[in-house]
Amino acid sequence: MATDSSPIALRLYTPSGPPPIDLTPAPIRKIRDGRGRRLLVGAIALWMFLVAIAVMKEGAAPLGDLLRGSILTDSIPSTLGFGWLGAMLVMSGSPVAVAALTMLGGDAITAAQALAMLTGSRLGASFVVLTVAFLYAMRSEPAGGRRRASVSIGIFCLVLTAIVYLPALAIALPLLRSGALDPVDLAAPGAVLDIVDMLVGRVVDFIVEIVPTTPGLLFLAGLAILLVSVRLVDLALPEAADAAHLEDHTDWRSRKWRMFAVGSLVALVTMSVSVALTVLVPAVAKGYFRRRQVMPYIMGANITTLGDTLLTAFLVGRIDAIHVVLAELLTITVITVLLLAFFYPLLQAQVPRFADWILDSRIRLYAFITTLFVVPLLLIVAF
Repeated sequence: MATDSSPIALRLYTPSGPPPIDLTPAPIRKIRDGRGRRLLVGAIALWMFLVAIAVMKEGAAPLGDLLRGSILTDSIPSTLGFGWLGAMLVMSGSPVAVAALTMLGGDAITAAQALAMLTGSRLGASFVVLTVAFLYAMRSEPAGGRRRASVSIGIFCLVLTAIVYLPALAIALPLLRSGALDPVDLAAPGAVLDIVDMLVGRVVDFIVEIVPTTPGLLFLAGLAILLVSVRLVDLALPEAADAAHLEDHTDWRSRKWRMFAVGSLVALVTMSVSVALTVLVPAVAKGYFRRRQVMPYIMGANITTLGDTLLTAFLVGRIDAIHVVLAELLTITVITVLLLAFFYPLLQAQVPRFADWILDSRIRLYAFITTLFVVPLLLIVAF
């Protein structure tokens, strides 16, 4: 009988079964994936923000004796320059805005001066975007036109902030002095203040005990904590290049009110106009936006950036601090809406033209940057 000597291939089939189950708890998986790390850092940043406000509030009273009547706070123009220059030096507007309200709480400055200092902090915060734009253009290699476009975003931020906040200051000052906001008697609920005290009270008491009693040191300690918290917020957010990928199509980007809403939301969530606006630098450089499209975004971010400032006013516990923020918030909102509703084509034509005029000449560019430092110094010294 013939036999088949061909080799027989044996294959073993085993059921693959369900995929392996990851028994790691969900919070640990989120931390491992990176999202949880950002949430954790963000929570720590918020806690440090609360600690910083409480410490600065404790240190503001003795600081008042040091600053009252000084060259930095002897007039409304000087406090405007003080806030402007201070925000540029610390490379963030939020700490200076918080300082203005805590100084008001300690009677170091008046409500009108706090309003001026708050306005100055917004102007100084725009300078941060210009600095980031220059650094980005120097280290990246986009096409010449796109590099120029990314730098011009910093100029856009400065111009759009100035044309809103300076007229708003002129309107908000008489509004604040008229007493029209006096019926607005808002205050943080006692339960909220109790929770805040429970979260930060012991740490604040410890800091107050260990910091020397020299006037101003406790306030500066709180300011240092606040700067760290702002830096932690930056670390908690996605990279700017990733955040720039908002959508693949561009039709909504040409609609001013949608861009206004996006800018408002981003600044509200990040609690930092500097973070919200610096996102635009790589976004414009990589072609995700055209320059003219981002103006409503900038104007929206300039409104909701006052969200953390309003929170500070509640925590300071002074009704006049709340009135200061409300006066600023109401006036800049009205001016911004009017500009977008009736003057948007003019802004689209003139703001890019002004930015190009500055960037066409190194002398004009250097003069523009120099002016940003000279003007606040003159406000401090001359008034």
